[in-house]
Amino acid sequence: MITAYQIQNNRIIITPLSLQDSLPGDTIWLDVVEPSEAERAWLDDYYVEEVPDSEDLNEIEASSRFYQDKDGLHITSFFPHRSGKEVRNTGVSFNLRPHLLITLRDDEVGLFRLVRNYLKRQQIEINSPMAILTALFTAKVDYLADLLEEVYESLEMVSEMTLREDTNDETRDTALKDIALQEDVNGKIRLCLLDSQRSLRYLIRNRRIRMADQHQLELKEMLRDIDSLLPHTAFLFDKINFLQEAVMGFINLEQNKIIKIFSVMATVFMPPTLIASSYGMNFAHMPELTWDFGYPIAIGLMIMSALSTFCIFKLKGWL
Repeated sequence: MITAYQIQNNRIIITPLSLQDSLPGDTIWLDVVEPSEAERAWLDDYYVEEVPDSEDLNEIEASSRFYQDKDGLHITSFFPHRSGKEVRNTGVSFNLRPHLLITLRDDEVGLFRLVRNYLKRQQIEINSPMAILTALFTAKVDYLADLLEEVYESLEMVSEMTLREDTNDETRDTALKDIALQEDVNGKIRLCLLDSQRSLRYLIRNRRIRMADQHQLELKEMLRDIDSLLPHTAFLFDKINFLQEAVMGFINLEQNKIIKIFSVMATVFMPPTLIASSYGMNFAHMPELTWDFGYPIAIGLMIMSALSTFCIFKLKGWL
């Protein structure tokens, strides 16, 4: 899907483009989502160099994610997108030119829809491609901060749920799954923050001369926000590790209690088993076999031995 964002009378006009259309002359943002082979061929007319493909969007080397060529400045950055409880990172390619911004991605990203709605309602002022890029990164940093708050709240709920005395094993199993999910989300948030930090620093370093003072201030403000958010991700990792160890400790304690019960039961019934085994032997000369009260005496011995062992365990405080 190809969408052109045109600026007319200080307003943004959003126009979906087909393969038969040409790029309008007043376009400042060309957004391409999940392009087909035909749409990539259409994009070739607006690139001197090669159009980025899916492999380019997932490269992690700095030379592949940040560079300049005849088409202008290229930045590839991860953008978070929530899908149910999970969060995934989607690579987005930015091609910044003097009068045009081209964005290319293989998946839909909610933040792009958010900025699109802002433009429709004129909630943000856009007058250049650089302003659009700044708005997208601002929305990303704000969203990452919101996600961090959600992770913290989720961990607080898990903490309250698992540290109660009346918590059962099923609840703790659910808590472990929640902890694993929050660890994954926090890791992706941290990756996005670090990637955004690299992208913004590269952008400031290479566009300082041609960048308006307002945009420089906004980018530097975002970098300060990222610097303040990164320690929170480290704190959350520590909290996640603590909760995981605490839950595993509670589970191990419950398992140890069960094993202790089986061990005590085996020890309590060991003397009766010994007595029963002795009188279960088939030797010819066993005087007790001819006693009239041999059977009740043997049963009594087994009961007394089991009770004696149980009382000893009670006195020792092992039960």
